[in-house]
Amino acid sequence: MSRATGLSLVGTTLLLSACSGQVEDTLPGQPIMHRQEAFKAILRAFEPFGDIVKQRAPAADKVKDQAQALIAARDVPWQYFTDDSDQPPSKSTSALWENRADFDAKRIDFIEATDALAAAAEAENAEALKAAVSEVEQSCKSCHQSYRR
Repeated sequence: MSRATGLSLVGTTLLLSACSGQVEDTLPGQPIMHRQEAFKAILRAFEPFGDIVKQRAPAADKVKDQAQALIAARDVPWQYFTDDSDQPPSKSTSALWENRADFDAKRIDFIEATDALAAAAEAENAEALKAAVSEVEQSCKSCHQSYRR
């Protein structure tokens, strides 16, 4: 392969990779970007519970702190589901916008599940904590199955 052909292939590859990048949120206030970041914060706060519930005797302070981090993050994304944000780069399905009452009910289920998790952490009840972690996971899964691409 000649040097010119090699450079041409590199240039074409770079151009194509630039075209296949993530779509930018161009809405005023960038609600899609903000809600995606807010959900990532929820995930970061919740992920440690997988390890916490596997331990025989997790440190009570760590569990309580992690529960409070989850509580602090859980309310943020919902404000960014604005009526005009049903467009790329949203990962929401059109069903979310058509079934807002059900979506809101699933949000309330999630809030209640995180409340139960925080209560179990505060009570230092390992069995209740495991059940609460499972409920939060199910709440997330239910919403994702219905309303996420």
